Amino acid sequence: MLDTLILSRIQFAANISFHILFPTITIALAWIIVFFKLRYDQTNNPVWMRAYRFWVKIFALTFALGVVSGITMSFQFGTNWPGFMAQVGNIAGPLLGYEVLTAFFLEATFLGIMLFGINRVPSKVHTFSAFVVAIGTTLSAFWIIALNSWMQTPSGFEIRDGVAYPESWLAIIFNASFPYRLTHMLLASGLTAAFFVAGISAYRILKGDPKRAPRLALKTGLILAAVFIPIQIFVGDLHGLNTFEYQPQKVAAMEGVWETERGAPLLLFAIPDGKEKTNHFEIAIPKMASLILTHELDGEVRGINEFPGDHPPVAPVFFAFRIMVGMGLLMLAVAWGGCYLLWKRKELPRWALKTLVGMTFAGWVATLAGWYVTEIGRQPWLVTGVLKTADAVTQLPPSHIGFSLTLYLIVYVILLYAYIHTLKVMALKSVKVEEFETQEPLAGGSLTNLPHSTQKSTKGDSQ
Repeated sequence: MLDTLILSRIQFAANISFHILFPTITIALAWIIVFFKLRYDQTNNPVWMRAYRFWVKIFALTFALGVVSGITMSFQFGTNWPGFMAQVGNIAGPLLGYEVLTAFFLEATFLGIMLFGINRVPSKVHTFSAFVVAIGTTLSAFWIIALNSWMQTPSGFEIRDGVAYPESWLAIIFNASFPYRLTHMLLASGLTAAFFVAGISAYRILKGDPKRAPRLALKTGLILAAVFIPIQIFVGDLHGLNTFEYQPQKVAAMEGVWETERGAPLLLFAIPDGKEKTNHFEIAIPKMASLILTHELDGEVRGINEFPGDHPPVAPVFFAFRIMVGMGLLMLAVAWGGCYLLWKRKELPRWALKTLVGMTFAGWVATLAGWYVTEIGRQPWLVTGVLKTADAVTQLPPSHIGFSLTLYLIVYVILLYAYIHTLKVMALKSVKVEEFETQEPLAGGSLTNLPHSTQKSTKGDSQ
């Protein structure tokens, strides 16, 4: 039977894997919604209002699931990882508290105005509420990434009697890896939301939606993806260089380098063997890993064997990194190819629309793979150089952890199915139901009071 440590790690991995699916959408989707509302305010074109109303509902659904899954995740600091809060709670606690006070309350309060105040407050107030919600989602990412980055590259603290105490909050928050991780995560969210918007819009078009709103949303998503992906590749390179400096054992696992060497090859594929400390079936580009990591063909890359007992498991980090990079390259091809087709044809062919539908959750795959690289790559440390994972785990028997893990997995599978099914229902309903007449863009009072009968599309919105 698996021991308490392994089961607790699996349970936390399951929780954070499920939770991160939703913030990685809402962080950027909030700003896309702001864009739709601003475009409506500028043009008074009801097409933008229709796009805004549709995506606000999806944002609210996604936000709710993010809140629920985030609460259960925070419980585990007490139930599964009491050593974490006992030793570094003086730092982790305030950062988590700042996230709740400055971000969650802000989002929850003004989301109510977005949902129910569309005809109850002035238009400028409504636009302001959308902007504040977007600020809140970004602030939430700021504080969570600040804590996670500190766990990767801790600074600004001292240890007294085995407990970490803050010395400089500026050094804690703006630690060595924070700028790279925050930028990388915000861009990841932008790409996730861009393909999410483009994919659902493509699905609506394939189902016969004649309106312009899904076409404008699709175009918005594609252009955002095409712009963000090359920036993400550049930021990812900077992030990798930072990791190479502060966590060389993680980079060694990512690249599958066992022995310290100059002119290390870039492994396109291999099967790492942790027991034999070697790779099988290598497909490599000579010297390329050294060039990427040191910007020199003969640059030195430290190997995994240089960190005995202080390096992560190689195989999961190695493969997760290649899944992340591979998905990023696929996103680049789809986004740029889609923009080219839009430029040449004005309308995407069916095969391209189907491709976008298939890429709807591509951001989830890339984000999860990236988080696995980050979190597994930190092992055996929970806080690098300060607290080992094994020293923070609960003393509860494995049977208790196994029981709660089983319940979590069952609930998460049900919720994930319900979420995707609800998105499908909402998309199909939007094909048939007109939310408002073109001449009356703000009718209905709130986003939850929509007509149930199908109305004919007006000429101005179907062209």
